[in-house]
Amino acid sequence: MKAIPASPENIQKAAAIIREGGVIVYPTDTVYGLGCLPKIPEAAKRLCVIKGRADRPLPIACADTDAARELVDFSPVAERLAERFWPGPLMMVLPARVEFSIWVTHGSKTLGVRVPDHQVAQELAQLCGGSIVSTSANRSGEEPFRTAWEAAESLGKEVDLVLDAGEAPRGLPSTVIDLSGESAWILRKGPISGSQIMEALSG
Repeated sequence: MKAIPASPENIQKAAAIIREGGVIVYPTDTVYGLGCLPKIPEAAKRLCVIKGRADRPLPIACADTDAARELVDFSPVAERLAERFWPGPLMMVLPARVEFSIWVTHGSKTLGVRVPDHQVAQELAQLCGGSIVSTSANRSGEEPFRTAWEAAESLGKEVDLVLDAGEAPRGLPSTVIDLSGESAWILRKGPISGSQIMEALSG
């Protein structure tokens, strides 16, 4: 499958595919992502099969902070970090307020959420009820893809659509911070450093 331009019409088409239970590749501000509707178990299962990994919870991209608040319980620390870094490459792991299938949570009581700093990703999430799955569009063990062409070459035969919005600006997966317990832990280093997070919390 060839990638198609992320025009308004094609974004609408991609959103319709997601709402109907499909799986697509779409652009974000970090790398290209694999997306589906988290509330459809069959779609999440299919995405895990495509990814080649089913041992970690699937992250969620949200249209805005309000959409994220519908999925997870925000602490004062989370509110502060969202105000400082969203939209942007910071994923926060927080206690879940909703129940998704095992293919999304993999038994976890938490969800990783973020608001991408990318208009296409935000529009897709908005058109799909506020949130979509957002794991990097690569097979487990491979490097994430910065272009739709690379993603289409690798995954095009297994997904329903690939949206192309040019090269992903950062090319580095988001920073992941776990705020679900009493202490904050950085689970994955990324574009936002620990020192930037500490500065935001102490300022």
